[in-house]
Amino acid sequence: MLASISGITVAVVCIEMEKEKFIEFGCYLYRTSLAIMELLTAECSPANAIEILRTLSKNVDLAKDVMKRCQEGMEPISDNELISIIAQLEEVIKHMGDCLSLIPSSSFGDQEYAEVAIRSLSNEMQNARFGISQTLAKTYELNTYGLSLEKQLKEQEVSTERDLYPVSVEVSADNPQFLPPARKSTSSDITRKRGKMRNSLTTLPQVDQYIEPLYETFFCPLTQKIMDEPVTIGTGVTYERKAITEWFEKFKNSEEIVCPTTGEKLVSTNLNTNIALKSTIEEWKERNESASIKVAKAALSLASSESMVLEAIKDLHSICKRKQYNRIEVLSAGVLPSLVKFLDYKGRDVRCAALELLRLLAEEDDDCKEIISKTMSISTVIKMLSSSHQPVRHASLLLLLELSRSLSLCKKIGSVTGGILMLISIKYKPSIDEFASEKADEILRNLERSPNNIKRMAECGLLEPLLNQLTEGCEEMKMEMASYLGEIALGQDNETCVAERASSPLIKMVQIGNTLSRREAFKALARISSYRTNGKILVEAGVVQLMVEEMFSRRICDEPMNSKIEAAAILANIFESGLDLENLPVNSHGHIVSSNYFAYNIICMLKNSSPDELNINLIRILLCLTKTPKSTAIVVSALKTTEASYNLTDFINNPNEELGVLTIKLLGTLSPYIGHILVERLCKTRGQPENLIQRPTDITQITERHAVSAKYLAQLPHRNLTLNLALLDKNVVATILQTINQIQRSGTRSSRYASAYLEGLVGILVRFTATLYDPQMLFLARNYNFTLVFTELLMNTSSDEVQRLSAIGLENLSSESISLSKPPQIKKAKSMKLPKFLSFGSSKRSNIQVCAVHRGACSSQSTFCLVDAKAVEKLLACLDHENVEVAEAALSAICTLLDDKVDVDQSVNMLSEVNAIKHVLKLLKEHQQEGLWQKSLWVIEKFLVKGGDKSSSDISQDRLLPATLVSAFHRGDGNTRQLAEKILMHLNKMPNFSTC
Repeated sequence: MLASISGITVAVVCIEMEKEKFIEFGCYLYRTSLAIMELLTAECSPANAIEILRTLSKNVDLAKDVMKRCQEGMEPISDNELISIIAQLEEVIKHMGDCLSLIPSSSFGDQEYAEVAIRSLSNEMQNARFGISQTLAKTYELNTYGLSLEKQLKEQEVSTERDLYPVSVEVSADNPQFLPPARKSTSSDITRKRGKMRNSLTTLPQVDQYIEPLYETFFCPLTQKIMDEPVTIGTGVTYERKAITEWFEKFKNSEEIVCPTTGEKLVSTNLNTNIALKSTIEEWKERNESASIKVAKAALSLASSESMVLEAIKDLHSICKRKQYNRIEVLSAGVLPSLVKFLDYKGRDVRCAALELLRLLAEEDDDCKEIISKTMSISTVIKMLSSSHQPVRHASLLLLLELSRSLSLCKKIGSVTGGILMLISIKYKPSIDEFASEKADEILRNLERSPNNIKRMAECGLLEPLLNQLTEGCEEMKMEMASYLGEIALGQDNETCVAERASSPLIKMVQIGNTLSRREAFKALARISSYRTNGKILVEAGVVQLMVEEMFSRRICDEPMNSKIEAAAILANIFESGLDLENLPVNSHGHIVSSNYFAYNIICMLKNSSPDELNINLIRILLCLTKTPKSTAIVVSALKTTEASYNLTDFINNPNEELGVLTIKLLGTLSPYIGHILVERLCKTRGQPENLIQRPTDITQITERHAVSAKYLAQLPHRNLTLNLALLDKNVVATILQTINQIQRSGTRSSRYASAYLEGLVGILVRFTATLYDPQMLFLARNYNFTLVFTELLMNTSSDEVQRLSAIGLENLSSESISLSKPPQIKKAKSMKLPKFLSFGSSKRSNIQVCAVHRGACSSQSTFCLVDAKAVEKLLACLDHENVEVAEAALSAICTLLDDKVDVDQSVNMLSEVNAIKHVLKLLKEHQQEGLWQKSLWVIEKFLVKGGDKSSSDISQDRLLPATLVSAFHRGDGNTRQLAEKILMHLNKMPNFSTC
């Protein structure tokens, strides 16, 4: 059937009789073929599809037979026969229209445009009328949109109307150069050449209105295009104003100017507007534009090929570009829904053309912009910004730019997820696409009219609009911008810039603003000050003095906000930025941060019943003050002379996690200065100190509070027996040991605070070893075998601090070994006198082990003997530790084995067997700390004096030792120099003045 239709449409153009009617018939058949193809590809094939196709096929066959009569007849066909043929073709068209109307709506699915186009075609075919005239029609029906006019001119002789305003012109054969160029087939503005669509269409959908014929007079003789500004020159010939003006400019001498059509010389170059012709052309255009819009709409609905769509969009573009009213006509015709669908079209050229037409429709008319935005998804246009096809990117930017000129659409564009971020990205890439960068910048400037868009820009890194409004905007806008600044997170690239530009206006808002403005300004300053890099900038802007005034001096009774909280937070942020606080001024009266005025005021605020949030910020400030010696001394003095230490200790029990943690950190920092006072306060506080240590069963996750609590107990004075007994009374040691075992099994990676918590727990155990003179402490250490505990911790840990503390614990325990180690007492057992014959010989004394170092009965548990605990080798291994504090603590523990109270000779022999002197020599050469020097030199001297020739030989063979000793002799303090001198004398490197 489709092949038959194709043959008929080819045949109709060869018939000369009533050619217009036969071509019209062929157009109907062609459009029917498109409808048939839509039916075949429908998502839901109708039940009556076969019946419809059979009926259509019968009508096509009938039409084919009728057309054969026109082609095969050798004799001319009479008028009556011709009328009969046309009547039959008319009936065929009507019957086919009836068949198309039987296609149910469900067949088209969501393809609404196809249903509209086929329903329109069905109605048109049912009402088709082929009238018969005695003469051939003088004009061509241009409703066949795709039919090339050039092809029509070749197939038939074109008869055009004579000029409406004829000019009698005699053309001279002698002057052929003045003959006007041959007129082209049509005007590009109105007739829309079809050459590009030969392969895609033979016709486009026909509408019920016809495009009126062209008149020769409409064409300019020079441009061969329909004139927009027709003007008449002296010879009476009418031209396009621009074209004839350019013609005149070709002549250097005005007397030589001639008419391009007649060749006559012109006396005057005056141009008279041909008002009548201009009005006629305008009316002709208006009448045909309405029909053209309907044709284009039908073409877009059918959309059988990409070329059809492109041609239709270009025609609409030309119509809209002509005048503003045409854009309203296009929108009123219902073209917009079909046009918007082509934004998702696979062809890039179609998408680009659709974007350009939408931009033209939206131009200079907010109502049109609104209509377009309601029909079209703006997010679709924004997605096209990332297209790899540059024309599509540019077209989408231009459409967005046009839409962004409407305030209501600015909000809509800005609300599209990721839209502003994409525009900012394009704006900052001018090297890649300069045009796109400029247009993106223009769009963003338009979007700035919406405060919400300014916030979105700031969140995406573009803070310039926000800062501009904060500085130059109205009071309401400034408050809103300050509110945004207090909410958004600043990137590293913008932190400094924001602080420099926003500080001054925010300070003014705090000083003279109303309550709402002050609140937003405080929040913004708190956000800005939270970035460490901004501390110096805020200080230079005067923020510190302003916040101190808010905290100490300003009183606003009716203000609902507590400005002291915000001011303290800002001040704490600035102080924590790492600035030198020693001489930082806090007011205009000469007070500085490290003055009594500032510290005492902060502590006095702590004594009052302040909100937790304010107390948190005050403690943060005090923690910053303890970073300098001068300020620390003032804080300590204030705590001693006031009752603030009670308040701070009470905060330990506060359920607010942050307040509790910060308080314990501050107390731990102050413990070296007022440790005994803090112990007294702690032991008088309800539930303390035992609540600082929780049972492992009560801990689901090790938190920062657990870690700082344990460290605080470990930092308080170790020799404070009151605290140690209080802890012992609450049986915390068992809890500590159980928790340590649990952490070692699970590993410190189970929590970020596990390692710090473990260090605190070990530190608490160490504090008990500092008061072993108390019988209860001694019993505790023996009962839990502290020597074995610390020995195992010495190596079974990855924490340097745990190793250091374990070595200190072993040192404290070993210091008591000499007093605890007693010679073994042998009790004489009572024996019965037996007869000689029952005697088995002499009885042997029981074999009791005696410690060679301590000269008594020793064990790791009862006398804390390091030798028995096999801790010596582990301590020596720690001498090679990278952390000098660990090495020094281990060396101190070893030194307890060389004390004058022990058997030094035996101890040196024992240490020599494990190569202790090599470890000590290496330690001496690698580190130059005063404490290590003294202890290392003291051990070396002991080996030289008590170790005999072997130790002296081992020491003297070290080639680097003399240089190290000389350095210690020159650079060390009195004790170090004295020890170095003695060793140099032993090595014969220095004269022995005592023998002189």
